[in-house]
Amino acid sequence: MNETVRLGIIGLGNIGQQHIAHVRSGEAGSCVVSALASRGASTLAEEISARHYSDYRQLIDSGNCDAVIVATPTMSHKEIGSYALQKGLHVLMEKPLGLSVAEGEALLAEARPGQVFALMLNQRVAPVFSKAKEVISAGVLGTLQRTQWTMTNWFRPEVYYQVSDWRATWRGEGGGLLLNQCIHNIDIYQWLCGVPTSVRGFCGFGKYHDIEVEDEATAYFEYENGATGVFTGSTGEAPGVNRLDIVGDKAMLSFDGVQLLLRENTPGTAQYSRETRDMFGQPDNCKTDITPHKIVNQHALLIANFVDAILTGVDLIAPAAQGINSLAIANAILWSAWSGERIALPLDSGAYQLALEDKLADSRLRQKSDIKPVIDMEASYR
Repeated sequence: MNETVRLGIIGLGNIGQQHIAHVRSGEAGSCVVSALASRGASTLAEEISARHYSDYRQLIDSGNCDAVIVATPTMSHKEIGSYALQKGLHVLMEKPLGLSVAEGEALLAEARPGQVFALMLNQRVAPVFSKAKEVISAGVLGTLQRTQWTMTNWFRPEVYYQVSDWRATWRGEGGGLLLNQCIHNIDIYQWLCGVPTSVRGFCGFGKYHDIEVEDEATAYFEYENGATGVFTGSTGEAPGVNRLDIVGDKAMLSFDGVQLLLRENTPGTAQYSRETRDMFGQPDNCKTDITPHKIVNQHALLIANFVDAILTGVDLIAPAAQGINSLAIANAILWSAWSGERIALPLDSGAYQLALEDKLADSRLRQKSDIKPVIDMEASYR
């Protein structure tokens, strides 16, 4: 293997161009962009001295790349990822892994020993969530009792959907809010708290926008140890809320979108409840601000980790296989909303796929508007 990884970028939409900028800035490790693939012509290829292909298969077959970043609409992830893996390239896939768990499982089955297959779950390197993971892994919270995340800070105006033919369609991304925006939050939620054993979901479909998929969702989670959780997301609420609480027997973590607070009980609530004789007492509690005051380039760090995994074999921060859990939870919320029933996890991926196929059968990509939108990608990250 060369000391520099040659990357092919498939898809030159907003996020694809962001990845190229990260590589060119030098923040993404020992890699260069050697090839681009997009349906239309690209002047960018000449600017960065890369080859341009109008078909992703041409790029993958060219021999000009060691690895690819797939930055295309979700509906093409399975097809492109499968082709790249079969041809022996390393793959970094934009989130989510596919439209469904079944698609994700099919992709994972294509990976060969020695291939690096990663997923762009960039919020895993957000300092606040890395700190929360550290605290939880150290056992500071004790036994999990209750979790709650209200993440309605994903507001999207109508133009966001109008200028895309695939966004917020069953055929284009297999869902809306849950598969596009909140897949990040769901990944962090299960990364920190574990995968629930069952999900009951409630969704608003086209509640705030002229779309066919969900733009509001609330889910009730049950965990193996009896703990419960509630997740609420929306793209139709402004000003939105970003509030995460993780409550354990010994302590709780609270994040309000800015501060991460740790509140520790002495003694733990179970011990105090058994031993106290004070009818209206409660354990002593100490509150500490543990907010990490640093900023990182999340996407660049994930690309650099992907490159390092290829060059030196370091562990991936977000292996593609770990994208299954968040996809399963998102699928389960939708399936529960459609059926009105509680959905058990692990998800029956085959049965869900059949339910999704019914939606796909009636779904079409929209006609894109010719509106010229104002695009600030930094404003899209929450």
